[in-house]
Amino acid sequence: MSDQQHRDYSNDAITVHWHPEKCIHSGNCVRGLPGVFDTKRRPWIDVNGADADRVQAQVERCPSGALSATRKGAEVAQTVQGPEVEVSANGPLLLKGTCLVKHADGRTETREKVTAFCRCGSSSNKPYCDGTHRKVDFTG
Repeated sequence: MSDQQHRDYSNDAITVHWHPEKCIHSGNCVRGLPGVFDTKRRPWIDVNGADADRVQAQVERCPSGALSATRKGAEVAQTVQGPEVEVSANGPLLLKGTCLVKHADGRTETREKVTAFCRCGSSSNKPYCDGTHRKVDFTG
């Protein structure tokens, strides 16, 4: 999926942006705020399921950056953070910050916020994680 296929879910206070191609299916959102995030429901995000502060706090816990939020009437603060790398237990390598990815075929793309790189070797979306590490019982 391309970044252009993201989805927005809004109410009067907040808009949640979902970029499915970044999702590593950690389930943090569903476990943390099931009234808002429910994969059995369509649409799976209901921003009316909790107040905007709780929704934003949960979105900020998304390890892959697939979820982000914009508050209505709030100025967007631009913060520049140097890259930080986190090795998640039995999961992907998380690069936090903006990075330029140069693919073997010559394509380049800029990734922002958090980028999850596959460590298990089984992702169908290499070099990015797609959550397959859980199915193959990857340890590392």
